[in-house]
Amino acid sequence: MKFEFDGHGPVVDPSASVAPTAVLSGNVTVGPGSHISFGAVLLGEEAPVTIGAQTIIRENVVVRGSHGHPVRIADRVLVGAHSALYGCTVEEAVFLATGVTVFHGASLESGAEIRINGVVHVNTRVREGVTVPIGWVAVGDPATILPPNEHDRIWQIQRGLDFPGTAYGVERQPDGTIEMRDITRRAAERSRGIRKPVE
Repeated sequence: MKFEFDGHGPVVDPSASVAPTAVLSGNVTVGPGSHISFGAVLLGEEAPVTIGAQTIIRENVVVRGSHGHPVRIADRVLVGAHSALYGCTVEEAVFLATGVTVFHGASLESGAEIRINGVVHVNTRVREGVTVPIGWVAVGDPATILPPNEHDRIWQIQRGLDFPGTAYGVERQPDGTIEMRDITRRAAERSRGIRKPVE
């Protein structure tokens, strides 16, 4: 299904294919020869989502542009099923396996590979050709790649990357917590708009 959101509607190249149960809403562009599979959701309601040529978005993937952070996925990228990409840049010929999460402000350079259930944190840069192993976490610029049981080391780097400010535009409290009332209020305000089905 395709939706116009506040006057911006999806643009799909005639040579691209979009499964009938995929959802494209707002400022979404799909390039030549690309394929958007069943259950995928591409939301360009807060910021644009641009998919390049011959890129494959598998089943139940979520791609969401967020306030101040558009999504740009370049040519010949494969995004595995059940992955989630928020406000990030993915350069050419990147492979994202099943269940990968890439957060706001992250950048994956050409030929990078994020394996099953890998995580790329906010404002993190994965350099060209680098692999993030199964279930591991990339954090920092350039990325330090750590196993998930290294929480303290991940947090040491992640804290300086400003997740709440980058993702939600709110400051972390002095005690390190996040004020959820501000986050949910802002998210609700940004999701308000007029959606109209296209076609």
